Amino acid sequence: MFVHRIRVRYSECDQQGVMFVGHYMFYYDVALTELWRAHVCRYQDMVEKGDDMMVAESRLRYVRSARFDDNVDIEIPIHHLGTTSVITRPVFRVDGQVITEGEVRHVFIDPSANSKKPIPDYVRTALSTME
Repeated sequence: MFVHRIRVRYSECDQQGVMFVGHYMFYYDVALTELWRAHVCRYQDMVEKGDDMMVAESRLRYVRSARFDDNVDIEIPIHHLGTTSVITRPVFRVDGQVITEGEVRHVFIDPSANSKKPIPDYVRTALSTME
């Protein structure tokens, strides 16, 4: 299971020290980039090969808030590999306790045409070991 840790910074919180809701997707994006780096390739290398992906759907359920200086562990299990899309089910934890969970679907695209395309074989091979 791929896990990436991010510490909540002061600038990401309100006056009560609670992390703003919008930062969860930012944290997810950082963790996904690191998953790609660890298991597929550098994201920019993928784009240079003529492959890219974009978020088609996202849903997060908030159980409790992350707070200033918490270490947030973001797990990104691969839930489903389709023909043109991949679905992940991220889980955010602080001290082992679930604080947020959800589902994100990315669709692969040809960046020059901005149109859907099948998941590239090298990506499918790398991610299928994580399914």
